[in-house]
Amino acid sequence: MIEIKPERFLALLGFCFFAAWHLGAQTLINGAGSTFDYPAFTKWFEIYRGVDSNVSFNYQSIGSGAGQKLLLNQTVDFGASDAPMSVETMSTAPAPIIQLPIVAGGVAIIYNLPGDPRLKLDGPTLAAIFLGEITSWNDPKIAALNPGLNLPDVSIIPIHRADGSGTSYIFTDYLSTISPEWKQTVGKGSSVHWPSGIGLAAKGSEGVAGQVKQLPGGIAYAELAYADQSKIPFASIQNPSGQYVLPSPASVSAALATAAIPDDFRFSIVNSPGREAYPISGASWVLVYKAARNPGSGTPLASFLKWAITRGQTNCASLDYAPLPETVQQREIKILDTVN
Repeated sequence: MIEIKPERFLALLGFCFFAAWHLGAQTLINGAGSTFDYPAFTKWFEIYRGVDSNVSFNYQSIGSGAGQKLLLNQTVDFGASDAPMSVETMSTAPAPIIQLPIVAGGVAIIYNLPGDPRLKLDGPTLAAIFLGEITSWNDPKIAALNPGLNLPDVSIIPIHRADGSGTSYIFTDYLSTISPEWKQTVGKGSSVHWPSGIGLAAKGSEGVAGQVKQLPGGIAYAELAYADQSKIPFASIQNPSGQYVLPSPASVSAALATAAIPDDFRFSIVNSPGREAYPISGASWVLVYKAARNPGSGTPLASFLKWAITRGQTNCASLDYAPLPETVQQREIKILDTVN
C-alpha cells in the first residue's frame, strides 16, 4: 500500500469527492488512522454497501498518530487509533470528541528464520531483543525458552514502526509492563525514542511485515491479520499465568474479558490475567466529533458505527479480531445516540 502523508491528504480528498459524485453516491465519509484497523474497515465498508448504498467511504491507513492529527484539523469525519486520545490532546480540539472502542486484536511477534520454527518468547527476552541486549538467535536466553529447537547463529534484526503507531503503543505498553528497564529507558507511546542504532524502521504494518519477510533474522510486531495475510510465522508469548499463548480471536477475547472499562473508554488489556489470555492484546478506538463538522455526515456516520459495533462484530473472528463484549456494544450505542 502507498503511504499517504497527512499534508497531501486534502488533494486526495478532492479526488475522492469527485469520484463519489461521479458514482452517484450521496454521502462520502472520510476517515484515516490506524493500520491495525484497516482490514476490519475494508471488510465492513464492503458489507455496508448492502445496508446503505447511499453512503461511501474513503479510509486512509496512515497510522494512529496521523489519524488523530487529521481529526483535530477537521480534515476527516473520523479518526482511528490504537492508542486512546489523551485528555490533554482532546482539550486542543475545536469541539467535543467522542472516542469508542471499535475492535480488539493481538499484536503478533513476527520473525524470519530458516525452517520457520515455532518460537516461544517471554516479555523480558523480547524487551532485551529490542533494547539490543540479545543480538543472536542462538542466544542462551532464547534457547532456554525453546528446548529442542536448533536455533541458527544468525544476527537478530529488530524492526519497529517509523510512523506514529497505535500498534507501537500496544507493544511498548506491554514491554513497559513487564520490563522495568524498558519502562525507564524507552517507555510507552505511539512514537518513542527507540534505542539508537538498533534495528530498522518501516512505515505502516504493511511495511513492517514486508521488511520481516525480506530480511533473514528479522523480528517485528504487527497486528495478527497482517501476519496471516503475509504468511509470516509468529511466536507464542508467555502470559502472567506462565502459559505460552498464540494471538488469536479467542486469546484476545480472553484478555478483553478481564478489562475494567471506565466511562471514558480509556483502558489497557496488555499482560491480562488468565491462562488463555494473549498478553500483547489491545483495543482500537474510533474518534468522532459529537457534533459532525461536515453537514450531512453525522447521522450516516453514527448509523455506520452503530452497525459496526453490533452486526459488524460478527465478522471479527474471520478477520483475526476479537468482537467487543455485548455490554460494551450497548454502552457505545447510547453514546452514539447523542451524535448530531
